[in-house]
Amino acid sequence: MTDTGATPAGCRSLDEAVRIADEALFPAAPEVDGADRVPGSHFDLLAEKGFYGFAAPDDLTALDFPSYEAACRAVESLAGGCLATTLVWMQHHGAVSALAKTGNHELREARLKPLAEGRLRSGVAVTAAVRPGTPMLRAEPVDGGWVFDGSAPWVSGWGMVDTLYTAARDADDVLVMALLDAEEGESVSAGPPARLVAAQASRTVTVRFSRHFVPRERVAQTVPLEAYRKNDPESVRFNGNLALGVAGRAIALMGDDGGALSARLGAARRTLLHAAPEDVPAARAAVSQFAVSAAAALAVHVGGRSLLADAHAQRLTREATFLLAFGSRPAVRAALLRGLGAQERSAGGAETA
Repeated sequence: MTDTGATPAGCRSLDEAVRIADEALFPAAPEVDGADRVPGSHFDLLAEKGFYGFAAPDDLTALDFPSYEAACRAVESLAGGCLATTLVWMQHHGAVSALAKTGNHELREARLKPLAEGRLRSGVAVTAAVRPGTPMLRAEPVDGGWVFDGSAPWVSGWGMVDTLYTAARDADDVLVMALLDAEEGESVSAGPPARLVAAQASRTVTVRFSRHFVPRERVAQTVPLEAYRKNDPESVRFNGNLALGVAGRAIALMGDDGGALSARLGAARRTLLHAAPEDVPAARAAVSQFAVSAAAALAVHVGGRSLLADAHAQRLTREATFLLAFGSRPAVRAALLRGLGAQERSAGGAETA
């Protein structure tokens, strides 16, 4: 992909991410866009090159990212290759990060290395427990562990992952975070894949738990909801790299005509990277809105061919739209509505409809 900003130099893993995106993911993106699942070969390639160890401790990864910025650029590059592939792959790292820090040493010993090597692959089901208000997935303590009851929407990678890093919330607003088998059974069922505007191949489903017993041995950690939410700005920041990847690819496809947008991409990237926690929602909203603008500019640049079903321009436009809502938060949504002109600020700074 054409460089659209200064790239951290001397990083073998970042160079590898760019090669994977340009040589494997992007050429296949139109076909994957119409498929019902991401090809297993995409995930096998990422595992072979060490990218399932993205969040692993140093002794379990060969990746050589020198900084958080370089790691973010790798995610950006991969998303610009194929959003569906990157979306499913990104879900994996929640489990790796949790097991790297868990006090459950038996679980860590059994699962962390296979996860870091990509021999085991994980999805994530956390949103249902951390959403504002009543949790959709509840945890009840019982002898030997917990019972999970309820549903978890927006679980990506179903049928392509082996485990599911799952959060349920108890009556005291404590999250129980466990590593479960990603398979249906008497107490676990999955609905059909959602029909999405983009990334359909991610196989995103709603998983239902009917008083599903979770043994204590499968619990990675328990954490108060408020403590968990304190780290949420970093998750919001990190997911913004997906929008930067879609924007970057659209700009690259414009060639010389994308010059002015390239400068704006670099500025958006820096703003997201360096935003203070309280400013992350606005920065995330800005990169999501910029991705829509960049994709629209590509559609105009391409002209009538952008209306064809296999055109990159229409796919990137749908992906940018998808990312307006993916992984959003109330503060991100409010910032987007302001940016899109649907809300205004009063002179005193309060939002008005």
